[in-house]
Amino acid sequence: MTEDEIRRVVQQTVAQTLAAERIMRPDEDDEVILKTISTILTSFGMDDEDRKEIRLDFAHLRKWRKSVERVEGVGWGAAVTIIVSGVLGALWLGIKASVGK
Repeated sequence: MTEDEIRRVVQQTVAQTLAAERIMRPDEDDEVILKTISTILTSFGMDDEDRKEIRLDFAHLRKWRKSVERVEGVGWGAAVTIIVSGVLGALWLGIKASVGK
């Protein structure tokens, strides 16, 4: 066997072993993910007891973002209304002035 063939066989064997292990222990991924998230939050100074507060903070941020988006939409509507009203007013005054002569 050549060195490339040996590498290929080893890679296939390792891949098959890892795939079989993943099938046998699917919950291990969830545990690793939870530990990772917990470690990250702890490094930011947030304990497990702070979960409710964090959830409430995110809910508050979501409400704030939605209200800002709503105000932004109303603002654009008001700006368009003002511009259209100005143009129509100018047209009206122009028509009134030309008819009055």
